[in-house]
Amino acid sequence: MQLTAEQQDRVRQWIADGLKLSDVQKRLETEFGLRPTYMEVRFLVDDLRVMPKDPDPPKTPEPSPASPASAPASGPAGALGGVRVTVDAVTRPNALVSGRVVFSDGEGAAWLVDQYGRPGLVADTKGYRPSPQDMQDFQVALEKELVRLGL
Repeated sequence: MQLTAEQQDRVRQWIADGLKLSDVQKRLETEFGLRPTYMEVRFLVDDLRVMPKDPDPPKTPEPSPASPASAPASGPAGALGGVRVTVDAVTRPNALVSGRVVFSDGEGAAWLVDQYGRPGLVADTKGYRPSPQDMQDFQVALEKELVRLGL
């Protein structure tokens, strides 16, 4: 799919405004008269080097100060022991589900679960190995996040 520079800028702006790929697909048809497939839109977004925004997580109510015993042991959804897990809005190719993790020491990594249920983790820093406790917290936080999202 060939777009003019002006059209490419419009698509970049749509993504920056938070549109989902399906919404971009609809706008390409209504505004430019193009009828791309969803996969073509994914390739277009990749070629433009833009990343759709993850939806904002739902706000969780703050526990009242009168009941500290009922406060949760972990942080917000997707976090546990300083490990934060997010799930990609657009899943990586050859994966059932994918996302990012930031470990307690601030190091990050991309994670995925492939079609056979095998996990994969690619650290941002070559050779980085998270601590055993961070890996355990990552697994628990990932499971909680996937359950929360219904996956």
